[in-house]
Amino acid sequence: MSDLRLVIFDVDGTLVDSQNHIVSGMEAAFAETGLTMPSRSDVLSIVGLSLPEAFGVLAPGASQAQNRQLVEAYKTSYMRLRSADAAASSPLYPGARAALERLKGDDHLLLGIATGKSRRGLDVLLEAHGLTGFFDNEQVADHHPSKPHPSMLLASLSELGVGAGHSVMVGDTAYDMEMAGAAGVAGLGVSWGYHPVERLQGAHAVIETFEAIDGAIRNILEPVQ
Repeated sequence: MSDLRLVIFDVDGTLVDSQNHIVSGMEAAFAETGLTMPSRSDVLSIVGLSLPEAFGVLAPGASQAQNRQLVEAYKTSYMRLRSADAAASSPLYPGARAALERLKGDDHLLLGIATGKSRRGLDVLLEAHGLTGFFDNEQVADHHPSKPHPSMLLASLSELGVGAGHSVMVGDTAYDMEMAGAAGVAGLGVSWGYHPVERLQGAHAVIETFEAIDGAIRNILEPVQ
């Protein structure tokens, strides 16, 4: 397997634009607990973190019990909203499907996911977009510490037998780039997500469109011999 290369994708803000339902889920969670709803920009700034860590940032004064209540209320609201029409509520970004299909067609590339979403949330989304079984490896928040801890990437590398130097993490947040750096994996930032480009410190490159991803990956990863 030494000739294989691995491209790992974040989901929210990288492959799909789920901001409207994320914000709606947050509004429902904060309303249920009676806590003050943060601004939209603050909410989007924590996308990528696992829910307990995200609420720790958004509601730093909340008790542990309130944090747990926020998490459960968000999950319930988000899944109710998303299950109605996941493809419409969290559409793929322009060019995402074509880019994924191009990369999937390369026999030397494996594709993975590393997301702060739960297993249930990811399954609903992949099914809605016809991508169930598309990725060679999927790491979710249920089984790992929150980004930027490198656990998800290290598990992906181990399970697929690909070295860190032969892998790249594609994401839209500082958490993705920090996770990549901690795992020794190259980070490829995208400009269309939830963190401004200036926050993507440590990225080997930042692309403006999915049409540029093929060349960026070739430039980052060692050529297959």
